[in-house]
Amino acid sequence: MQTIQAPTHCPSCGSLLEWSNDLLYCRSNSCVSQKQKKIEHFAKTLKIKGLGPSAINKLGLTDIDEIYSLTEEDISEGLSSEKLAKKLYAEIKNSEAAPFNTVLAAFSIPLIGKTASDKLSKIITDITEINESNCKAAGLGPKATENLLKWLHKDFYSFYDGCLPFDFKFEKVSLVETIGTVCISGKLKSYKTKALATAALLDKGYIVKSSLTKDVTILVNESGIESAKTNQARNSGITIIENLLDLIGE
Repeated sequence: MQTIQAPTHCPSCGSLLEWSNDLLYCRSNSCVSQKQKKIEHFAKTLKIKGLGPSAINKLGLTDIDEIYSLTEEDISEGLSSEKLAKKLYAEIKNSEAAPFNTVLAAFSIPLIGKTASDKLSKIITDITEINESNCKAAGLGPKATENLLKWLHKDFYSFYDGCLPFDFKFEKVSLVETIGTVCISGKLKSYKTKALATAALLDKGYIVKSSLTKDVTILVNESGIESAKTNQARNSGITIIENLLDLIGE
């Protein structure tokens, strides 16, 4: 059997690789590939169309702040296209209006994604209010809080502060609490399609399952047919609803 030798150095920057949970990682802060991946994630999260891996490489971007220092002429020269430059420049300018919920999730901070950002938005109004007690009050775990505070002091205040065009204010988001798990059986009378019914249920805070799993608490059966699902639900003590509108109040 042929033995495969694991690489010892990063193919991008040449730094020594480290093992962690049977995986190899490059820990170098100067690794160009890592920096470009972070820019790619940032652009994707803020929906900056046209700023993919190829454009990032052609424009020579190595950090997020460089996106917003680009002029339309810079982009045109880097991409060799005035048409693409005009579109990308407009996308970049449009992204400046993004709320901090979205911006924070774009920085590739471990455990800090859109859900964590939205949780913070319920407690605080802007970046200056991020601290350990507020993170705890928002429901962030110890490790997520540690990662966020580390980024805040090591990266934001020491580098990004003043270099980016955002107002760093959170947009208040209503996080709907889950109030039950629903399964729909058979044809509906209240909605034209199950897709529309599912959307309405999700909007009200319900989880919708396609099958009668053990976590289902409500079965919707508007057809009146005693299906196998209906019998199983009745035997399991699951609430059976004959009109979905009675459940969601519309």
